[in-house]
Order: sequence, then C-alpha cells, then structure tokens
Amino acid sequence: MVDTPFFVRGGFGYDRGFDDFVWVRGQGDDTRPRERSDYRATWRHEADRLVARTVDAAERWLERHYEEPFFLYVDTWDPHEPWDAPAYYTARYRPQYAGRELYPVYSKWEEAGLTPDDMALAHALYCGEVTMVDFWVGRLLAKLDVLGLRENTIVVFTSDHGFYFGEHGYFGKAEWFHDAGATVKEGSMLPAWLPESWLLTIGWSPLHRELTRVPLMVRGPGLEPGRRTALTTAPDLAPTILELAGVERPASMQGESLLEVLGGVRDEHRPFVISSWPLYFAEGEITTAVDSRPRRISSYMPLTVSTRDRSLILGGPSEMPELYDLTVDPGEEVNVWEEHVAESRAMCEAAISFLERCGTPEEYLTPRRAALDKWLRSERKGPASTVA
Repeated sequence: MVDTPFFVRGGFGYDRGFDDFVWVRGQGDDTRPRERSDYRATWRHEADRLVARTVDAAERWLERHYEEPFFLYVDTWDPHEPWDAPAYYTARYRPQYAGRELYPVYSKWEEAGLTPDDMALAHALYCGEVTMVDFWVGRLLAKLDVLGLRENTIVVFTSDHGFYFGEHGYFGKAEWFHDAGATVKEGSMLPAWLPESWLLTIGWSPLHRELTRVPLMVRGPGLEPGRRTALTTAPDLAPTILELAGVERPASMQGESLLEVLGGVRDEHRPFVISSWPLYFAEGEITTAVDSRPRRISSYMPLTVSTRDRSLILGGPSEMPELYDLTVDPGEEVNVWEEHVAESRAMCEAAISFLERCGTPEEYLTPRRAALDKWLRSERKGPASTVA
C-alpha cells in the first residue's frame, strides 16, 4: 500500500515481486499541477488526506487477508512537504495558528529572506503533519488488535531521512539553485528540449545528523519492550525481519540481522554506518533520481561516516572533509579534522574498504580516495584554509 508516486513511475519498478500492489493516487508529482490543486480543493475532512486513505486501504486489505500468512508493506509520503495537515494539528505547536502555509526553500534560509518566525512556523507545520501521521499509524496498529494479530505479527516502523529547519543554515534536505553558467558532463543524458541554463543544480549538501538519524521501532513475538542504542542501517531491516519470521536469508543479502540487539543480547551491532547521496552523483552529471526531473550535480556529493562519538563527512577533492566530535559537539558545528587527522584517515579508509566489499564500482570510489589523499597531503604541508 503506497501513496508515494516514485515507486512505480519512471521505470523504477519497486512494485515488482508483490502479489498485490495498491497505489493511492494524488501524492507529490503524481498528477499535473492544476490537477493537484483541484484535487486538494476537495479535501473537507482529515479522512480525505492521503495518509488516511493509504491507511484505510491497508485496513481493508487486512480485513480480506488477516487469516493468511502475509507481508504487508505500507508506505506513506507524509510527513513530506507540502505540510498541509488540518489546522488543529498545527495549532498544537503554534497557538493561534492562522492558516498560513510555508514551503521549504531548499537553500540557506537567511539568504532566502526568511525570518526566525518563518522557521518556527515551518517547524510547527511539520510537527502537525507528523502528529497526523502518528494518529493514522495508530489506527493501523489498532486494526491489528481488532483482528487478533497483535501477538503473532511483526511490526517495523521507520523512515528515510530527517529535515533541516535552520540547522547548519539550511531549510530543506539539500541546497538547490539555478546556475545560468551551468555546464554538464559530456555524455550526460540532458533532454534535448532543456537548455543548460534552465537546469536546477544540486549544490554541496552535507548529511548531518538532522538528516541521517531516523526512527526505528520494532514490535514482535518474543521481543521485550525497551529502548536499544546501536548503530544500524536500512539494509539490516530485511535480514532482521526474516530471522524474526524464521525464514532463511538469501546469501546475497548484505545486511546483518539486528535480532540480538533487539533481544538485549548485545549492545553493539556495527562499528560505523554510512549515509550517502547516490555515489554516482558527480560534478557535472545529470540525475533524474527520485522524481524523474533532470537536475545537475555541482560537485561530488558527500557521504557521512558515523560512529557512536564521531561524524565524518567526505566528498570529492574540491571540498575539505569534516570531522565532528559528538561527545562535546552533538550539533556538528566545529570541524576538528585538522586536530584529528590520523583518526579521520582511519575512518575514511574503513568506509572506503567497506564500500569495496559491497561491490561498489571503482569509478565511484576514486574521487573519495583522491579527496582523502589531497587533504592528507595538505595537512602534511601545513594547516589548510577552512572551506565554508
């Protein structure tokens, strides 16, 4: 059950392999702009929202199949922008809310002319949307109880990323801008009708913890309630679900089951995790990832290597790496790369070796090796200039 249009559009084909696939239409770029505005004009009640309709579709499916073994995947695009939950949700976080909406600028918020009050409004809108989603997820869990499925059903709840509401200067998940002098890499698939000067460019967009830390909640037979703290990543979910269900995992799976962590047997899972833009995002390339809109990449996009107490951001040769000591700087505001070069090098090399073992093509690793080599040589010559 999905309302995210990118699952089946543009040849991505994420609907493959399911016996049944329900696409709730109207979300995101699924329809034309006029159709979207007309469609939203018909919303009179909370139940008209797409998260509600998606959960309703999931409940109906469960009513038909609850007596059978099943794997049910429910994906809702909310709380993605536009944040348009009913006003009573937003008012919980902004008393006297008057109905104004605000869309993220995907740039530095101060440069865009926004005010601190604008950012407070945006965060209230987002919190209202999250609270609406929480209500409807609760509805779905209640349906499991009604159908007698609580004791023998595994439930996994997670999300894909967070959001910047002014942290590190950003309002959005990335920095986008128009560059009249933009050029694209030879051989890039730029549509013939699209002039280079019209391209939207994705700028240097680091992945700090506001983006990379996401919720993960698991409920299932044999799991005791509680909180666990360990480093994990999305590929670990599938082998975890399979082990909980008593199903042998395919040898091709690269993730590692979290069951021992969930069961309280151990506290450590991975020594580090990697969060990344697609590694093929390189300077001058054109990407149509996610929503099929062509965008130019301005630089080698960064990857983030995270341990319990360190966060390291590594891009291409043009961007100075960043290291943050999370024990004293959880907001990742002070780059201490120059003070911890040996540790930074070890983290970079461990991450690159991990990507090698995962079968990452060398062409995507070479720019990261070059960046590491350049900045290590720079440190041997003397302190480098800070790059903003």
